[in-house]
Amino acid sequence: MRSLPACPQCHSAFTYEDGGMYICPECAHEWPQQATAETTEDSKKIYRDSAGNVLQDGDTVTVIKDLKLKGSGGVVKMGTKVKNIRLVDSDHDIDCKIDGFGAMSLKSEFVKKI
Repeated sequence: MRSLPACPQCHSAFTYEDGGMYICPECAHEWPQQATAETTEDSKKIYRDSAGNVLQDGDTVTVIKDLKLKGSGGVVKMGTKVKNIRLVDSDHDIDCKIDGFGAMSLKSEFVKKI
């Protein structure tokens, strides 16, 4: 009998197949069977900007739209240059320091690589 992979979100061993998908009954996460074959433990997540360019640690990016800051009345304006980004595996992909605002996290979908 073929063993099925554990759920990538909750790591449950109770996954099952349905068509071309794997499904986790505990957290309801679904993922394609082909993606499991391509993903290995030593592979890294690829981060892309709004234009599809691959981002790396230390890149310089610009903000593509005005971003309102939660907790303060400030706004990071479109075109703001952000130097020396650091990629992290969380909801917001980029940790950085922006002049005049300090340390913050950004989503990669709102930046463009220079």
